[in-house]
Amino acid sequence: MNQKDLFLSATLTTGRLFDLSQHRHPTIVHAWKNSSLSIPQTTSSSSFMGFIFKGETELQAQHNSYRLKSRQYFCLNEDFSVVDGEGIIIENLNFYGFNCLGGPLEKSGRLAYIDGCTDSLLVPPVKFGDPCFNALYFPAGISQTQHTHPSIRIGMVVEGRGKCITPNSTTELTPGLVFVIEENGLHSFHTDNNISLTVVAYHPDSDFGPKDDCHPMINRTMVNGESAANIPEIQTQK
Repeated sequence: MNQKDLFLSATLTTGRLFDLSQHRHPTIVHAWKNSSLSIPQTTSSSSFMGFIFKGETELQAQHNSYRLKSRQYFCLNEDFSVVDGEGIIIENLNFYGFNCLGGPLEKSGRLAYIDGCTDSLLVPPVKFGDPCFNALYFPAGISQTQHTHPSIRIGMVVEGRGKCITPNSTTELTPGLVFVIEENGLHSFHTDNNISLTVVAYHPDSDFGPKDDCHPMINRTMVNGESAANIPEIQTQK
């Protein structure tokens, strides 16, 4: 991958924006804009994380239908369709997630990040290492430290303005822009002194999440004062 290709971007249009199915974490990025779009599972283990960018969207899944508004998000593990509104859908070909809905986005992140930025974990990993979906908040006047990520990042600008700087390019970030940061691509985000920036970002993997022998239910199950997490002989074997 050439340095100039480390940051890819696309405007919001209906259809497939990026085909990353040959990546280490095979992913396809879909979008819709004031139209309808049907999304079948590419594989039996596919699941989808989506974000409503603008307007109201009718989401019709196999078992339920939902009316979602701007700044809401979802995860689905089945075929579905969207009608009206605008948004993105990120399909992971090797992950079977929970069906869930959330939002709208809050105005700031719940977690500290770097260089004055904050983050909220919108769709957390179901188990350790699974994908996640985040909201990133960049206050006005931010100049991020140049950094990389060990896997691809897929994002969309929700509101505000800024720019992403890589060794070979500077990309203006405006609402509705969809982007991919390639694995280990050096980059940083920046905002002017008078405007902030909000981005939703998908990670195809994580180093965080519950494990079979470490999660709230087993950790807080006590046997004679001892956590069941420390008693392997009674733990369910999968």
